[in-house]
Amino acid sequence: MPRPTAAQFAYGSFTVIFSTLAMLLLSRTSSGPGVALIAVAALGLGLLVAMTVPVPRSRAVTAVPAHRPAAGREPVSAATRISAGASAGESARGRAA
Repeated sequence: MPRPTAAQFAYGSFTVIFSTLAMLLLSRTSSGPGVALIAVAALGLGLLVAMTVPVPRSRAVTAVPAHRPAAGREPVSAATRISAGASAGESARGRAA
């Protein structure tokens, strides 16, 4: 069973507190069984409200590629890059000497 969210906890608590006060004031009950019945009714109402609060849905995670090639360019393999870099480095060294 998932844990209640902060919104569920808050709505349920406020419902219990305010419905208990309202029912006690409106019924003017002073007997023990009457107060107990009102308390049980308020707890049930608070539980009902807390369970009907919409729970946020988890978002579906979509995989996004780390690197997308620019438009009009084709991807180049790492082996091609290394061999091209080595030949460019050799020709630059040959010119400097």
